[in-house]
Amino acid sequence: MDKNILVIDDEISIQESLIGILEDESFTAMGVSSAEEGLPLIDKKKIDLVLLDIWLGDKMDGITALEEIKKIHDIPVIMISGHASIETAVQATRKGAYDFIEKPLSYDKVILSITNGLRFAQLEHENKLLRESTGKKNTLTGSSEQITQLKNQIEMVAPTDAWVLIRGDHGTGKELVAQAIHRLSASSHRPMVEVNCAAIPEELIESELFGHEKGSFTGANTSKRGKFDQANGGILFLDEIGDMSLKTQAKTLRILQEQKFERVGGSTTINVNVRVLAATNKNLEEEIKNGNFRADLFYRLNVVPIHVPLLRERIEDIPYLVEELMDTLNAKGLNKKKFADSAYQEMMKHDWPGNVRELRNFIERVAIMCPDQTVDEKHIRRFLSAPSGHEEITVRNEMQIPYQEGEFKEAKKSFEREYLAIKLEENDGNISKTAENIGLERSHLHKKLKSLSIID
Repeated sequence: MDKNILVIDDEISIQESLIGILEDESFTAMGVSSAEEGLPLIDKKKIDLVLLDIWLGDKMDGITALEEIKKIHDIPVIMISGHASIETAVQATRKGAYDFIEKPLSYDKVILSITNGLRFAQLEHENKLLRESTGKKNTLTGSSEQITQLKNQIEMVAPTDAWVLIRGDHGTGKELVAQAIHRLSASSHRPMVEVNCAAIPEELIESELFGHEKGSFTGANTSKRGKFDQANGGILFLDEIGDMSLKTQAKTLRILQEQKFERVGGSTTINVNVRVLAATNKNLEEEIKNGNFRADLFYRLNVVPIHVPLLRERIEDIPYLVEELMDTLNAKGLNKKKFADSAYQEMMKHDWPGNVRELRNFIERVAIMCPDQTVDEKHIRRFLSAPSGHEEITVRNEMQIPYQEGEFKEAKKSFEREYLAIKLEENDGNISKTAENIGLERSHLHKKLKSLSIID
């Protein structure tokens, strides 16, 4: 999970037990015996969550340490204690503790609380970013006629409660359109709940959408709220809706029409008020003819259709996109390159079958591998003509990429990003085909692509 957990407890045996179980769950864990030792580590080690004992001997107690943490850091703190009263638990919660766990510790409960705490922190962070971005019209870059028309459509539909079906090829920016609609909507103060229908295994998608009750199936150790429940009063974004199974389509249609449902394994009816945005790269009319998509669901979703243009249909936006992409890469630590006019002209000749996603991956490759500060048409031709195989290896050798610099983890991450971006381009952005060709499960590849920021 690549998350750093700090355990502050004066009982060494508790420290060691917690660190062991956390490392088994792929967290990075460290322990200290006092708040005085732990507080300086939160910044230094980039701690994501703290497990904090209330009673810490004669030194600073846990409640005081909690107050000190919350003054500076916006991270979840889970309090643990074997002697605390209800009043102490209430006091800790009021002072910002995410959860309170009593000793002797149930390790399943500890892991569940940590997982939920990290998800909550991530959601809070994303919501903060959304609030900060309120007021911006959208994040769609360009000034072409096609993109201007798209922005106008977004501005008209966003303030309404109308459902929207966003259509366009892989990599065109359908998710950006959904985010722009959300940001300009009346529910922008609430997070938009997103579901990638293609990334969730069919046997789990009902649980993901509708939630489940404890014991409803093997592995359901706790009850879980579904995405419809989480989106109540706000927006639910169903991405890749064309990949949803017919069985799930039928249940989804009923919920969309009635705005009520039962969790998997449950009998209690839950009422919701959800605005739905859906997106697909498939021709749903053809899918209906072939029996793969329900016509009634299509008409329910297709209240306001929005088409996202291909990059080659708005080729004049490339200079704006490249500048924005370079700013983003520069913020991540890559040196910002200058692109000559001839470079832009050369890029405008390319067909860009992978659309903006392909352009983004290409610009990152150029930023990493081009030895010169100014990128011209020769560099563009060189990198566009060597997408994979022997030619790519030759380019790397000639460039003498300094892979020996930096930590192993960063070098591995950089290689994975470059390798997967190239393979995705070779398969025209088709994740399923890419997964099959490189020997990975589709859901695992999808998660990896998102974690490496190759896809949104």
